[in-house]
Amino acid sequence: MPSAPSSLSIPSRSASSAAVSDAPALPTVAHARFSIGDIVRHRMLDFRGVVFDVDPVFANTEEWYQSIPEGIRPRKDQPFYHLLAENAESTYVAYVSQQNLVHDESDEPVDHPAIAGLFTGLSDGRYLLRREHRH
Repeated sequence: MPSAPSSLSIPSRSASSAAVSDAPALPTVAHARFSIGDIVRHRMLDFRGVVFDVDPVFANTEEWYQSIPEGIRPRKDQPFYHLLAENAESTYVAYVSQQNLVHDESDEPVDHPAIAGLFTGLSDGRYLLRREHRH
């Protein structure tokens, strides 16, 4: 049987504390204001949509982020929402920061062709997610 080492190298509390302080800071926990199925409107641009997914922080490409003019570029440390969006001309998928969204108060349904595949219908101002998409 091998003999036990005569001395062990165990980092002191101060050494481990220094290692922790050198670690990158975790993002602040942000709480999502909107849920899947909510109907929202962009604060500045003329479109609205239905939330179908939520990222707790920015999760798109850096190229996409840099394409937003710097003066209106949102912070990355907030929820971002995937929307089935519509405006007067078309329907599309949008990716929008929480700071740029408000609840839509129009009580009008969103006219997007993908809604029927994800949601069963509209109830009390929000869309109900199909059972097969819940987890």
